[in-house]
Amino acid sequence: MKKSLYTIFQISAVFVGTIVGAGLASGQEITQFFTSFGYKSFIGIFICMFIYISISYIIINLSTSYNLSSYKQLIILVNSGFLGKITDLLTSFFMVSGAAIILAGSGALINQYFGLPAFVGIIIMSIITLIVLLRGTNGIIEINSIIVPSLLIVITTIFILFVSFSGNGITINHIKNIPYKKHYWLLSSVVYASFNTISFSGVLVPFTKDIKNKKHLFVGIILGALILTALCFMLNFMLIMNIPYIYKYDIPLLYIVHGFGKTIQVMLLVIIWLEMFSTEVSNIFSVSKTIEQSLNIPYKKAVIYILLLAIPISQVGFKQLITLLYPAFGVISFIFIIQCVIFYRKNSTKAL
Repeated sequence: MKKSLYTIFQISAVFVGTIVGAGLASGQEITQFFTSFGYKSFIGIFICMFIYISISYIIINLSTSYNLSSYKQLIILVNSGFLGKITDLLTSFFMVSGAAIILAGSGALINQYFGLPAFVGIIIMSIITLIVLLRGTNGIIEINSIIVPSLLIVITTIFILFVSFSGNGITINHIKNIPYKKHYWLLSSVVYASFNTISFSGVLVPFTKDIKNKKHLFVGIILGALILTALCFMLNFMLIMNIPYIYKYDIPLLYIVHGFGKTIQVMLLVIIWLEMFSTEVSNIFSVSKTIEQSLNIPYKKAVIYILLLAIPISQVGFKQLITLLYPAFGVISFIFIIQCVIFYRKNSTKAL
């Protein structure tokens, strides 16, 4: 029993750790995909939770039924034609770009808080990522089992402090009257959930080879989705209450805690960096496993090649990369999710 619960916890931690990367942990991702749409963004967060659980269930069933070992195999399974090949190519590209975004985020974090050149943060992240990735699947599970509980503690503490200091100024009417810049909140929520789902599939599909119990996998995903929804809710709430000031910063969450004292700021700084790190590891792991399988390049060599490719891309800048790449990746991911649902419905007998 204890072993089963621990396995479920590990799966949920990897789920949260994979998705909570540079953009979400810093507040930049939540700002662009939710906060900018005002109070309706809270509905969008719950829609994301439903998509995470539903599509993960489909991916688990397809992966176990067809004995899949990488996201490339999943993409080709649901669409073996030209569109499937394009989706596979673009997914790999965006995962490498995602790794670059996280490197850029690490650089932005070091630069904004310590005033050091961004390249210092990029190099530090690259070296530690390489060390963990050389441990393979065990490295991913180990780091997320530590990082995710720490994330929950820190964000919840900040949220409680924020609500306490806000006094009686927080009301539903106040939140509804806060001006917002965008209106297509539903589309934004679906796009956001889509690229997170396909990103996590890069880890989830290989996991089905190591964790044979589908129930453990699915319960772990549900728990992870609930935790992630709670985190997004708290972050979005604090960001909305700080409109329009948050739009000025690459790391808006650091702005929110600037009045809470140095200890809280340092705790947040550390947890943001660690969450960037956990997602960096997951992204590069996913692509490396696919390269190992499809190109017969040893896993460890693939890890090094991807890092060497991501470092120059990261020089574009953190905020710029999120603005340019995440929406495009979301569209591709949404198409992939629709393909998964259609394929699953047509082949549901085998996939159960």
